Amino acid sequence: MLICLIAHDKPAALPVRKENRDAHLAYIDSTGCVTLAGPLKNGQGEMCGSMIVLDLPDMAAAENWAANDPYAKAGLFESVTLHEWVKVVG
Repeated sequence: MLICLIAHDKPAALPVRKENRDAHLAYIDSTGCVTLAGPLKNGQGEMCGSMIVLDLPDMAAAENWAANDPYAKAGLFESVTLHEWVKVVG
């Protein structure tokens, strides 16, 4: 099942994002379930959130993955939503 995670950072949280980026990327690499990922950017070109497509068996597994992301553990996100996603193009 493909699940799209959309996360928006708390205001002025860019330092938290930068401090935890290496751990976040290592987590992505170690879990082996991320098929597509990248930061969202604001009007000033700064990272302000994340978009990640997970390939997991169910929504509960995606919720667990999201809760264990180092960004989430560092309190970076203001909001996180998970949506089942269907790949149509690409």
